[in-house]
Formats: sequence, C-alpha cells, structure tokens
Amino acid sequence: MKKIIYTLIFSCAGMLHAQWQENFDEALTKASTEDKPIVLVFSGSDWCAPCIRLKRHIFDSDEFQAYASEHYVMYDADFPRKKQNKLPEEKMNQNKSLAEKYNPKGYFPLVVVMDKDQNVLGTTGFVARTSPEKYIKTLNKFLK
Repeated sequence: MKKIIYTLIFSCAGMLHAQWQENFDEALTKASTEDKPIVLVFSGSDWCAPCIRLKRHIFDSDEFQAYASEHYVMYDADFPRKKQNKLPEEKMNQNKSLAEKYNPKGYFPLVVVMDKDQNVLGTTGFVARTSPEKYIKTLNKFLK
C-alpha cells in the first residue's frame, strides 16, 4: 500500500514539472496544439542570483507549477557558465538563437510571454517580494 501511495505522489510531482519543454520546437508544437501561451525564460541557472531566486521562489512553487501546467507552455533558455552544467551544443545553439531574437540586450532573468504564433505579448523579470499568485497575475495581464 505504501508503495502505491509513494508512486502516486512521485507521479503527481513529476506531472507538475512536466510543463517545462526540452526544446523550443516542442514548446511551439505544444502551444499550438493546446492553444496556450508560451512563457520563455532566459536564465543563468548557475551564476545569476535573481534567476536562481525567481526559479526557487516562483517557478518551483507548487502554486505556480500547478497553474502553469494547465495554462502555459514553459521553456527555459538557460545560459549556465560552469563546465559541469554545460548544455548540449544543440540546445545551447537554440538558446542563443532565441536570445538573438527575444533578448538582444542580454537581460537576466527575462521572462517573455508570447502567443502560439511567437508574437511577444509582454516581458517581465524578477520581482522582489512577490508571491507566485502575484507573478501569475503579472503574466496573465499580457494575455488580455
């Protein structure tokens, strides 16, 4: 019985994390199929303190993950600097291409909300002292 309960708990936790797409083409396909906006996050996961705080306090929260899995398609265009965190070359090239188009000034973190046709609806970043609920409201303002 315990085994079944643990399996269910871990399956549900895995589903909460499932909204982050592995590559941007998959994100586009999913956004088009499910008619959802894309939340494109430019981050420096191992060097950018505001990026790390945004992930930890907002994106990793149960509240945000539950909402995002139902309402957004998420993609993290990460730019790690440490060798041990190096991305595969294909993913790094994809992230660089996205940065050239959507983040030419190199802001970190930068959160770009776009529709399924890649039209930018709005941008934001790290907001100190905000809650997941308020951050969701900020993202949703771009959708109106």
